[in-house]
Amino acid sequence: MNDDIASRLESLRPQLLKYARLQLRNTAWAEDAVSETLLAAIEKPQSFAGQSQLKTWLVGILKHKLIDQIRRNSKEMSTTSAEDGVDLDDDLFAADGHWREQPQDWGDPEHVLRQLDFMRVLEACVEHLPGQQGRLFMMREWLELETEEICKELAISPTNLWVMLHRARLRLRECLQLNWFGGAAATGGAK
Repeated sequence: MNDDIASRLESLRPQLLKYARLQLRNTAWAEDAVSETLLAAIEKPQSFAGQSQLKTWLVGILKHKLIDQIRRNSKEMSTTSAEDGVDLDDDLFAADGHWREQPQDWGDPEHVLRQLDFMRVLEACVEHLPGQQGRLFMMREWLELETEEICKELAISPTNLWVMLHRARLRLRECLQLNWFGGAAATGGAK
């Protein structure tokens, strides 16, 4: 591998590490996954056909390495958390199932998603999800694992998975409402 590619790989390491930490919530495992990713790229540079950006190719490899880390360390990952049990449904919904307080209009979602600041706020909100909720959300939504695979890896039922994903989405909604849609970012002053 030439020095140019090696330096480009190394320059992407911090971004890959950030992504891996979000997924695994464990710095050592994240560093292992990123190292394995970069090693795979160095060992088989011919696999990069140049049809995508280098970063996109590396993230594709990293997703597989993250899944490997989850499988290797699934016994160590906590399957319950005291915070996971907090039910936001009662806080957000009335007994009849309607919103207690009507959510604000979030505007044009496509426009918002293109905003880099929004993605930073979303990442921060995901980072603050309780351990198991965050892990399940990342496995399902970002790693795009199937329900059966997640349930098998973490030894939980599909019903339990869907309940925890529901709670994670409610927490994300609340966090985004406070830190993006209802805050200074809605008026252009994102922090």
